[in-house]
Amino acid sequence: MASSNDPRAASARGKTFFGHPGGLATLFFTEMWERFSYYGMRALLVLFMTAAAAGANPGLGFSDGTAAAVYGLYTFFVYVLSLPGGWVADNLWGQRKAVFVGGCIIALGHFTMAGPLVGLPDLPTFFGGLLLIVIGTGLLKPNVSTIVGELYPEGGARRDAGFSIFYMGINLGAFIGPLICGYLGENINWHYGFSAAGFGMVLGLVQYKLGERMLGAAGHLKTGEGAEVLAARSRRFYAISAAVLGTLGLLAWMIASGMLAVSIETVARTLGVVVVVLAVLYFAYLILLAGHTREEKKRLGVIFWLFILAAMFWSGFEQAGSSLNLFAERLTDRVLFGWEAPASWLQSVNPIFIIIGAPLFGMLWVSLARRNANPSIPVKFALGLLGLAAGFFVLAWGAAHATPENPVSPAWLVVTYALHTSGELCLSPVGLSSITKLAPENRVGQMMGVWFIASALGNLIAGLVAGQLENLAPAALFLNVGMIVGGAGMVALLVSPAVRKLMGNVE
Repeated sequence: MASSNDPRAASARGKTFFGHPGGLATLFFTEMWERFSYYGMRALLVLFMTAAAAGANPGLGFSDGTAAAVYGLYTFFVYVLSLPGGWVADNLWGQRKAVFVGGCIIALGHFTMAGPLVGLPDLPTFFGGLLLIVIGTGLLKPNVSTIVGELYPEGGARRDAGFSIFYMGINLGAFIGPLICGYLGENINWHYGFSAAGFGMVLGLVQYKLGERMLGAAGHLKTGEGAEVLAARSRRFYAISAAVLGTLGLLAWMIASGMLAVSIETVARTLGVVVVVLAVLYFAYLILLAGHTREEKKRLGVIFWLFILAAMFWSGFEQAGSSLNLFAERLTDRVLFGWEAPASWLQSVNPIFIIIGAPLFGMLWVSLARRNANPSIPVKFALGLLGLAAGFFVLAWGAAHATPENPVSPAWLVVTYALHTSGELCLSPVGLSSITKLAPENRVGQMMGVWFIASALGNLIAGLVAGQLENLAPAALFLNVGMIVGGAGMVALLVSPAVRKLMGNVE
C-alpha cells in the first residue's frame, strides 16, 4: 500500500503539478526540451545553409531557393511522419516507448549535425542529421500528447486545463531554444548551436526517465494481441521501413552526386503537386464513393474546405523560419547598445505572444459565447487568414524602406509576428477540434491525419515561396503573399454562412 508521501499516491490524488497528475510535469518538461531542440535548431537552419562556405563561421553556401526548399522538405516530413509515428505507438511499442526512442533519435540527429566539430564532413552529417530528427520527431511529437490525454480518463474541463498547461511547456521551449542555440550558432559556431539543441533533448530524456513512474499506466501498449502477432508485425514494419529509407537514401545520393539531374526545388514542387492531387482524389472518393450519408458528405466537404484554408495559412505562417528569418538577418537593425543581437532571436517573439495571447483569446471566445456572438468555425478560419495577411502587409511596408546599408527597426517584425500570432490563435486551436466534430465516426483517425497533411503541405509551400527571394525583392514577396492570403481570407469570410449551413448542428 502506498504511503501518503509516495509520489504515486500523490499522483493518483492529482495534486502534484498545479493540481494535476504528477505525470503532467514529466510530459511538460519532456515536450519543453523537445521544442527547445526543435525550434533552437530551426532558427539556425536557413541561416546556416545560406551562410558563406568560407570565413570565420562557415555555412553551406546554398542559394536562397535551395535552402528554402530543403527547409520546406524538412518541415513537411516532420509533420507527415507523425502519422506512421502514431501507428508505431498504437500497434508495436506503446506511446511511452515511442516517445523515448524518438527523443534518442532526435538527440542523435542534432549531434550528427554537429559532426564537423570532430572533423566529419559537412553535407553528409547535415542531411543525415535532418533525417534522424524527422524520424525522431515523428515518433515523439504525436505520442507525448496522447499520453497527456491518458492522464485524464475522465475527460472534461480538467483535461482541457491539463493540455493548456502542457502547451505552455511547448511555447516555453520554443522561446528559450532560439535564444541559446541562436547565440551559440551565429556568434560562435553553427555546430555549437546544433549541439546545444542535442543537449536540450538529452536533458528532456533524462527527466522523462526519472519521472516516468509518475505516468502510472499511461502510454503502455494496449493492443491485447499475443507476442507472436506483435513479433510478425514488427518484422514487417522493420522490413518496409528499411526498404523505404534505403530507397530514399539511394535517391538522395544519386541527386547529390549528379547521377540524377534533379534540383531540390524540383523535388519539393513535384512532391507538393502529388500531395494536392492525392488529397483531391481522397476527398472525392470519400464524398462520392465511400457510402456516407448526405449529412456526412456535407461535413466531409467542409473538412476539405478547412483543409485548403489551413494549408494556405501555414504556407504563410511557416515562413517565420525562412523568408522572415532571412529578412531579420539581412535587413533588420539588431544593434542594441553597440552589440548586434543574433537574427535567430527574433524567432522567440511568436512564443511570447502565444503565451500572452492564448488566455486572452480563450476569455474572448467565452465572453462572446455568453452573448451568443462567438464566431463560427469557418469565420475563425477566415479571421486567421486575414490576421496573417495583415502581418505580411505590415512587413511589406517595412521592407520597402529597408536596404543592407539602412536596415529597419525590428519593430516591423515584432508587429508582424503579433498579427500572425493573432491569426494563429483564431485558426489553430479550433482546427483539430473542428475535425473531430465534423468527421464521420469511422473516419476520425483519418481526418486527424488530414489535418497533419494540411500542416505538412503548408510547410512545403512556405519553403518554395520563401525561395522566391532569389527573384523578388522582400517587399514584393511579402506583398504578394499578403494579397494571396488576404484574398483567400475574404473569400472564406464571404462563403462562411454557406459553409456553416453545411455543418448542420456541429459547432
